Amino acid sequence: MSRIEELPDDFDESLNLNPAPPQGPPDLPQPGFDAFAAANEENDPSVPKMPPAMASVKSQSKEELLDMMNKTPLFMTDIANAGDENGENVLLDAISAMQNEGTRADVAQSFKDQGNEAVSELRWIDAKEHYTKAIAVIYAKEDKWEKPEDLAEEKKSLRKLEELSHINRARCNLELGNYRSCTQDCAVTLKLNPTNVKAFYRSAMALLKLDKVDEAEDAAARGLVIGPDNKSLQTASQKIAERKAFKERLVAKKKAEEELARKQNLVLSTALRARQIRTRKTDQPPDMEGSTIRLVPDPLSPESSVEFPAVFLYPMDAQSDFIKGFSELHSISDHLDYILPLPWDTKKEYTIANVECFMQTVSGGLIKAGKKLPLLQILTGGKVEVVDHMVRIFVVPSSKTAAFIAEMKARKEG
Repeated sequence: MSRIEELPDDFDESLNLNPAPPQGPPDLPQPGFDAFAAANEENDPSVPKMPPAMASVKSQSKEELLDMMNKTPLFMTDIANAGDENGENVLLDAISAMQNEGTRADVAQSFKDQGNEAVSELRWIDAKEHYTKAIAVIYAKEDKWEKPEDLAEEKKSLRKLEELSHINRARCNLELGNYRSCTQDCAVTLKLNPTNVKAFYRSAMALLKLDKVDEAEDAAARGLVIGPDNKSLQTASQKIAERKAFKERLVAKKKAEEELARKQNLVLSTALRARQIRTRKTDQPPDMEGSTIRLVPDPLSPESSVEFPAVFLYPMDAQSDFIKGFSELHSISDHLDYILPLPWDTKKEYTIANVECFMQTVSGGLIKAGKKLPLLQILTGGKVEVVDHMVRIFVVPSSKTAAFIAEMKARKEG
């Protein structure tokens, strides 16, 4: 029986083991079989003759050549069609026999050794497959291998191989980013050997990658109890501590922001009630680019003034203007002064003197809003309401107010 040797791992596992391969010159194109055959068919004396082995298949079709290649293990792509007319393939049978040669432990050891070789070349996918095969052999219910001379020694070897195959596959899963699979292999390893430090390390790193910081911290701590001088575990523990501190800062920051927002909303609600300003929210509020009702300059001071997002609607021309901050102390005229003239108003219908302003009431009717009145005076009293934190003001040319009022009345009755 081959000597059982654990995958070499006497280095800091936190190091990057996957450096990018050096970039070499591109491979030069090689002449294909078709070009070689075609040149011979022309009987060009300057072209060398085809080797006998190639000449023998010259008359074969593409499909026949592919079928021939599929019967060779190196080029095999379809095992179901790899046999001859009797369904047999001597080469494939020989390879299968080699895999089953020896005791169960011998075969499992062979697969594990192949996995170790693949790891040394950083071929993580291949290595994982070999370790999986070793585990499959160990767990297989059907015993198709040679009987061992020493049953006790065979059992001992299989148990050790089971531990090594799982912990080595855990490393492959960690490198491949299969973090949950890594933790599962580590759990099996620790069930077999509760003192396996590598299992604690790899489990801790996988859990950290999954951002399960508390579980990662626990795994690293347990591992350090067993191997307090383990450099890899010490490094992992430090990374986990840094991540935990960062998350705690985020939680504290979010909690502080939520508490500040709660206090601001409480002060704002108190200010609105004191002013007898009605507000209402709908299920589909408009996008106001982050604007909302607020107290300025200090959102926590009841002595601050209230500022509203507002929209000037020009219903007779299907246009609008958005105002991010309309102070309760300002009037409609204060904003119309810089908004007018409107760039699309070719008829010059919209001037401060020649427009009237309206707002909807709670019941759906209209009130005329004085252009020179402070917004607070218009909103106070509860006749109108601020819907979805936005003040809506209809601006209509005086010559079209009758048509606008009739249209709004018909819409309400309809």
